Amino acid sequence: MFQIINIRKEYDTGKRKVHALRGVSFEIPDGRSVAIVGKSGCGKSTLLNLLGGLDRPSDGDIFLNGLNISRLKSSKLAEYRKSKVGMIFLIHSITAWENVAMALAIGDVPRRNRKNIAKDLLSEVGLGDRVDHLPSELSGGECQRVAIARALANSPETILADEPTGNLDSETSLKIMELLSSLNKKDGKTLIMVTHDIEYAGKFSDAIITLKDGQIIDQL
Repeated sequence: MFQIINIRKEYDTGKRKVHALRGVSFEIPDGRSVAIVGKSGCGKSTLLNLLGGLDRPSDGDIFLNGLNISRLKSSKLAEYRKSKVGMIFLIHSITAWENVAMALAIGDVPRRNRKNIAKDLLSEVGLGDRVDHLPSELSGGECQRVAIARALANSPETILADEPTGNLDSETSLKIMELLSSLNKKDGKTLIMVTHDIEYAGKFSDAIITLKDGQIIDQL
């Protein structure tokens, strides 16, 4: 279970302080699907980065099953990012299988095993025949599938997705959301996604958290 307790995040631009999050608190039980929604600049991506251990809060605490990730030393935080969470993103200069293999390398998988495991993961997301393609040679939906396979490389408990259907057509968006939903419902992964799409948030999430100006204004 994620427990987010009175999280605040401030950035000092040199001229003024930006209050990205202002005392945010909520809980996410294991295995749930949660959508974080709100207008641009409301703090959605900042919150996702804090949950992923890419940044630290200015104040407050974030617990995952009793582990306070906001207080971890850098080495322990790297271990958390490696094994506990999978973030959906893509490196565009390398092939599909190399993207997944890089994540496996971070997870200390032996070099001799990485390509075969990467191919298996790509096959699981429907890209078994595209493993040697660069992202520039793939469609938007295929790139998202590569990014999902990369996120799954080290069997994380939680998948974090920042606008997983951004810039995709409606048909492709639906397929990506069905894939993510399957990881949540069938495989038991906790799914936390940031999205502007209220329709998909309602259809594929157990709960919706709405942010405005760095604060929660609604939880459904």
